[in-house]
Amino acid sequence: MQTPRRVDKPWGYELLWACTDGYAAKILHIDAGHKLSLQYHERKYETLLLYAGRMLLILEDEQGVLREIQVGPGEAHHIPAGRRHRMVALEECEVFEVSTNDLDDVVRIEDAYGRASSSRG
Repeated sequence: MQTPRRVDKPWGYELLWACTDGYAAKILHIDAGHKLSLQYHERKYETLLLYAGRMLLILEDEQGVLREIQVGPGEAHHIPAGRRHRMVALEECEVFEVSTNDLDDVVRIEDAYGRASSSRG
């Protein structure tokens, strides 16, 4: 048995409930009105499933343009490495994230909470 690891964030918290050599799985709880960093990953690929709530997913398209996508429960989106993205909670959200296990691979471009750009989560 593995106990999920809770990590408090300024926008809510995440529960890391699986981490293997090949993949990681988290539940992201995003408080209403909060947003994650505008960021990208150099190696990490991830797929997001909005389980509850409503959010805006800001996601870079193939031409390098940031697009706003309204996301509702049951919708999933794949985010390849190198793609800029941000989640903005319109309501309290629960997001399931499955990704490669590159958990420290985060490059912040913009952050509402004053966290510096880094390659650490």
